[in-house]
Amino acid sequence: MVDIHSHVLYGMDDGSRDLQTSLDMLKVASDSGTTDIVATPHSDLQFVFQPEEIERQIEELSAAVPDIRIHCGCDFHLHFDNIRDCLDHPEKYTINHKRYLMVEFSDSLIAKTTGDVFDRMLRVDITPVITHPERNHLLMKQLDQITQWVQAGCLVQVTSQSFLGRFGKTPQSAAEALMSRNLVHFIASDAHDPEYRPPTLKPGFDHIASKYGEETARRLFITNPAATLTGDYIEVEYPDQSARPRKWYQLW
Repeated sequence: MVDIHSHVLYGMDDGSRDLQTSLDMLKVASDSGTTDIVATPHSDLQFVFQPEEIERQIEELSAAVPDIRIHCGCDFHLHFDNIRDCLDHPEKYTINHKRYLMVEFSDSLIAKTTGDVFDRMLRVDITPVITHPERNHLLMKQLDQITQWVQAGCLVQVTSQSFLGRFGKTPQSAAEALMSRNLVHFIASDAHDPEYRPPTLKPGFDHIASKYGEETARRLFITNPAATLTGDYIEVEYPDQSARPRKWYQLW
């Protein structure tokens, strides 16, 4: 499996706190069947994005845990300086310096200009990947907006543990609703530590395979995520607008 969202690098954000924690996380990931993991430290108003340190740590950790391949990425937040720099230097933030950009939204504000920003990114061959919308109450009140973004060319990543109830019943229901509307293109760990939010994808894979079929599980955990490493385009199903759940504000 290929995990495109993790905070496995140490001392860079709210993920791994030290080298040993990072090593433990990588061993957990490898032992659970992950062959490739993307390190996606935050780039926001709290944490400074450090490309050189990312490369240094990837080299260090890869030498220590050769059983798993580590790739560079970013958990990108949409604020003015970030957006401007990304449009000028997209390869700085994208997975493996290719085309896919992990975009995390604030829990307090969804800017009205977001669609325009995504359009500008798509025009310069950046594919925004909206991370864990099932855990963002503002995004899940705007399910039709997510659908429009996907129709425009954006993609969606859901957290594996959301399907298993790790974040509560509401994100769990939201994850299933996104699946019902063909609005899930990747499932990743968003791992922060080796125990409470670990980089284990196998339980999620088994859940998806059991409920939606082995082919779907392989697409969301293996085929699509692997394409982000090479920069290949991903063929996605058109979002199903007929599968409308009950009003989302009732879930929150």
